[in-house]
Amino acid sequence: MRDGNWQKFWVNMSEEKYRILLSGYIDNELSPDEKQDFEVHLEGCAECRKELESFRKLKEVTGAMKYADIPEQVWEGYWSSLYKRMERGVSWIFISIAAIILLCFGSYHIFIDFFLNSEVPLLLKIGIGCGIFGLIVLLVSILRERLFAKKRDRYDEVSR
Repeated sequence: MRDGNWQKFWVNMSEEKYRILLSGYIDNELSPDEKQDFEVHLEGCAECRKELESFRKLKEVTGAMKYADIPEQVWEGYWSSLYKRMERGVSWIFISIAAIILLCFGSYHIFIDFFLNSEVPLLLKIGIGCGIFGLIVLLVSILRERLFAKKRDRYDEVSR
């Protein structure tokens, strides 16, 4: 590096050191030597003084913030809602299991009694088979679309 580049490098490193000390200075966490060094630097650096002032304003604003006390009714409503959602979720799981079992049982009997029956015309088997296959594809498509839309709905949590 040329001499000018080294000088810029050390100036930038020095400025970075004081930017790190700025936070400790605001929170009174610096040792007496660091504090004195920082204050001497502040006298000659308008940029650090400006940043110090903005940090003080930020600390003042954030220091005045308080957590809101949540009324007991809100907590009761939250837990009630949570239990309702859990109950509904478990109910939907059991309903889904029952539907799967019934569909499998019905599909098995349709296949055995209808499609393997040699008395039913082939054209009728093809037509009904295509209709069943089309309904299955449509159902899967709709379910996939609904799940995709629900996961990406920005307004899902907004109450009306």
